[in-house]
Amino acid sequence: MQNFTFANPVKIIFGKGTVSRLGPEAAKAGRKALLVYGGGSIKKNGVYEALTAALKQNGVAFVEHAGVKPNPVLSHAREGIKKARENGCDLVVAAGGGSVIDESKAIAAGVKYGGEVWDFFCGKADIKEALPLFTVLTLPATGSEMNNGCVVTNEEKKQKYSAHGAALFPKASIMDPETTMSLPRTQVANGAVDSIAHLIESYFTTSDRDVTVTDEIVHALARSVIASTDRILKDPSDYSARASMMWSATLALNGLAGCGYSGTSFPNHVIEHSLSALYDIAHGAGLAIVMPAWFKYHLEKSGPERFEKFGAAVFGVKGAEAAIKAFEDFFRKAGAPVRLSEAHIPAADIPRIAENAMGLITMWGMSLKQAEVEEILKRAA
Repeated sequence: MQNFTFANPVKIIFGKGTVSRLGPEAAKAGRKALLVYGGGSIKKNGVYEALTAALKQNGVAFVEHAGVKPNPVLSHAREGIKKARENGCDLVVAAGGGSVIDESKAIAAGVKYGGEVWDFFCGKADIKEALPLFTVLTLPATGSEMNNGCVVTNEEKKQKYSAHGAALFPKASIMDPETTMSLPRTQVANGAVDSIAHLIESYFTTSDRDVTVTDEIVHALARSVIASTDRILKDPSDYSARASMMWSATLALNGLAGCGYSGTSFPNHVIEHSLSALYDIAHGAGLAIVMPAWFKYHLEKSGPERFEKFGAAVFGVKGAEAAIKAFEDFFRKAGAPVRLSEAHIPAADIPRIAENAMGLITMWGMSLKQAEVEEILKRAA
């Protein structure tokens, strides 16, 4: 087990009827918010009404910035930065899933920066300050409500890149499981896959394989995601399952599930980012396609030990190949695609996808070669 430093300053307010509690939290930070959200689902599930009322009651005015895409794009983030500056916003409130929160982070950092916000994503600048950010989570998946990272797609360059900085940690995040009750099955599936992906990346790539406590955290969270997803698909009104799923997805990428590991990387994410950048596929759907293929590739490179351990602890199966099959079976059962063809992505595009992925692979300092990415993708065809 390696040395590590764990610090997470995000205040979590969890449970039924908690959306209104964002008002007092936001009022501590400023008087005018940029309210960021997506396509309008928050106006159907009651979040918009409860949130705006809470802001008004606590003396926080707001300017709306709607229309965030499921894969947030740079051009819309730039519009948000401009809007926040022109209206004198001194904080940002994000209401939605990881895409909304990620774009909100980019906006919060961009407002305080004198240059082009894409500089943070392509490695030209570090994030040193940002407007205070508050979130209301409505889609458990990315963990962005409790971490300091964000992902944005530059639609002109066809690059889906990430940025990080301590200033991007939200000040407070509201997590009310009831806000997720109306999510369609596809979003439930994508959220589950994304959460699993966050857990398995470090688990399978760590060079230190004697970290029992973190292994057991990963196992437990994975079991919770799988069991909760099964229950939600059977009964969408199952509050306890929604609550367990929401908290599990947050813990999967708040830093806890990687403590003590070393030499880790995110190969599945780096390949999926290329799929999203080129085809605008949902992140969870792309991960469901990439992961089984990468597992088969990784098994040949690194051996069966971790697969056997994970398979026994999480799926109750014996053997590495059975573990990989259990992953794929879960993705299929949830309703996610597991092959490029199922997402209408032709195998002939594999070289293009791999070439696109190399930009982020190089930036992240990963050892993957383009030929290896192509080999992985061929297994996903």
